[in-house]
Amino acid sequence: MHRLVCGVVLAAMPLAAVAAPPVAVSKPWMRYLLPNLPAAGYMTLTNNGSAAVVLSGAASPDCGMLMLHETEDNSGMAMMMDVPNITIPAGGSVSLAPGGYHLMCMQPVMKVGQSVPVTLSFQDGSSLAVSLPVYGATGAP
Repeated sequence: MHRLVCGVVLAAMPLAAVAAPPVAVSKPWMRYLLPNLPAAGYMTLTNNGSAAVVLSGAASPDCGMLMLHETEDNSGMAMMMDVPNITIPAGGSVSLAPGGYHLMCMQPVMKVGQSVPVTLSFQDGSSLAVSLPVYGATGAP
C-alpha cells in the first residue's frame, strides 16, 4: 500500500518543463562533400529574448558526431577548432557560416537533396529541432 501511495504522489507531481529558447533559425543548410570527409552545418541564429542565450551543443542521427566549431585565421592559415559554446546576445544574432562558426559533422550519412534533422542544445537545458537541407560542394543557392 505504501508503495502505491508513493507512486501516485510522484505521478501527480508536475514535471519540470524547460521552455524553448527564444531563438529563431534562418537559412539552415548542410554542405556535404564525400562520405569520408566531414560535412558542415550553417545557419543564422537570432535571439529574440532579453537575455543572452548560449548554444552548448548539437546532435543529429545523420552524423557520427556533431560538434560546435570555429574557423580562425592564424597568420594567414585557416584553422578549425572545437568551441565549447556559442553565445547569442540578447536581441542579436550569430551566423554559422563558412569561415566562422559552424557545425562539424563527422562520419556523415546523407545525400545531396535530402534534409538532415539537427537538435540544437542550449545551456539552460532547452533544445530546438531544425531541419538542414543538404547541398554539395558549391553550397546553398
